[in-house]
This record gives sequence, C-alpha cells and structure tokens, in this order.
Amino acid sequence: MDKIIIFLTLSVFLIFTSRRTLFNIKSHGFYRFLSWECIAWLLASNYNYWFQHPFSVHQIFAWFFLLISIYLVIAGLILIKKIGKPTRDRNEKTLYQFEQTTELIKTGIYKYIRHPLYSSLLFLTWGIYLKNPASDLFFISLLSTVFLYLTAKFDEVECIKFFGNKYIEYMKTSKRFIPYII
Repeated sequence: MDKIIIFLTLSVFLIFTSRRTLFNIKSHGFYRFLSWECIAWLLASNYNYWFQHPFSVHQIFAWFFLLISIYLVIAGLILIKKIGKPTRDRNEKTLYQFEQTTELIKTGIYKYIRHPLYSSLLFLTWGIYLKNPASDLFFISLLSTVFLYLTAKFDEVECIKFFGNKYIEYMKTSKRFIPYII
C-alpha cells in the first residue's frame, strides 16, 4: 500500500510540473513526463532497499550510477545558467524557463554529450533499479530508457528548429548520453 501512496504522491507533483506538455505528443516534455513516471514507480518500489546490503555488488553500482546522475545534473544546470543564457524571449510555452536557452552550449560536459540532464535521468533510473534489481522493475527501467531516448530525439528536433545548422554540426561532434559511446 505504501508503494501506491508514494507513487501517487509523486505522480501528482509530476502531473502538475508537466501540465503544459502532457497532451503535446510532439514535445520532448511529454516523453520526459513518462520517463519521470517510470522513475517514480522505481523509487516507490525500491525505497525500502536503499541501504540494505550496502556493500553488495548491485548496491555499489547503484551508488556509482546515482553519483554520476548527481554530477551530470549539476554540471549541466551550471552551464545552462552560465552559458545558455535562458530567457523568456524565446517564449516557448512547453519549455521551462531554464530550458529556454538562447546560446548553444558546446563546452564542459556539453562538449561530450548533448543531453546531460537526460543522461542524469538515465543513470538515476538504473541507479534506483539496482537498489533491488527485480525482474518486474527491469521492464520499467527499460521503458524509462526508451522514453528518455524519445525525449532526447524530440528535444533535438526542437533545438534544430531554434539553433538551425549550428545544432546539426554540434550533433556530429557529440554523443547523445554517454561520452564516446552513445
């Protein structure tokens, strides 16, 4: 019962946060919301395993993935604020204010990956899953991964629309989620 209460509580927050994109299937925010819902289910399912068997292999990998997740979100947000120059002048209602960047960021973590914030969610997904790797939650983790891939694909379409050829060229020199790999 506590799993359902936690999930529903998180879902209410996520629905409120994502309300502008919930019914816009062509927005990256739509797919990000679905990924967030998968992550909420993983969290609700695995919260009580967070500190069990702290030195087991899956727990060590889980903490490693969670630390990578924290690094990526912090590094990404710092550069968005510092270089991306988010402004309401973009006036795109489906974007959060911090997403309304007016400068293409190609330094720091963005030199290697285009989507450090989505990459952060990817590592968060698998980090939470590894807290108690159960077969039923493996499917939810895969589903979250697919939604994050779709989030990135739709975000790239939006970025090409705003930044044009500069973004297309940037895509040729960076990976989507993990440096040198994917």
